[in-house]
Amino acid sequence: MILNLTRMLRRKSRRDGTDDKYSLPTRDDPALDDYHPIDTEEQEELVRSFERNHAQQSVLWRVKCVRCLSLLFHGVSRFLHLSAGVISLGIDCVAVLACIMAITGLLNNSKSHRQWIWYSCYTGVLLAIFWLHYMLRMPKFRWDVLWLPFGPLSSAGICLYVDSLFAESLEDVRNLRRYMYAYKAS
Repeated sequence: MILNLTRMLRRKSRRDGTDDKYSLPTRDDPALDDYHPIDTEEQEELVRSFERNHAQQSVLWRVKCVRCLSLLFHGVSRFLHLSAGVISLGIDCVAVLACIMAITGLLNNSKSHRQWIWYSCYTGVLLAIFWLHYMLRMPKFRWDVLWLPFGPLSSAGICLYVDSLFAESLEDVRNLRRYMYAYKAS
């Protein structure tokens, strides 16, 4: 049925001698032929541009995540001055340590950089458990400090997500380089 419709539309466009905007495209149409091989030098240039773009985006987003973490770090350190008690002071220091671990994981270029972000996630889970337990025991729930249980955990999760996205895109660029083929345009 589809083939009959295609033949009918082709015959109609041949009879009219005009390109009907409602006709189906054919494989013989040179305007739609975008599937020609790319020259080896063009391939190399394209892959290099992807690598440059990846490096620029990686630095940009890692710096943005570090800025967000430094804001959280600043908020926790401000709360250190307001908190009373040795336990909350110690927990706030652990939150600062979690932020420092996430920042180290983002800025470190070694193979163990993702471990630092995971350590920050684990520390964030422990902090979230402590602060939720502490906040639920209070006589009145304070919404203004809700970021305390979820700040370090969510920031470490975001850092882990950004890092995995860039690792995945770097692997895609490497695969693209591996799939390059030899072709010389005539």
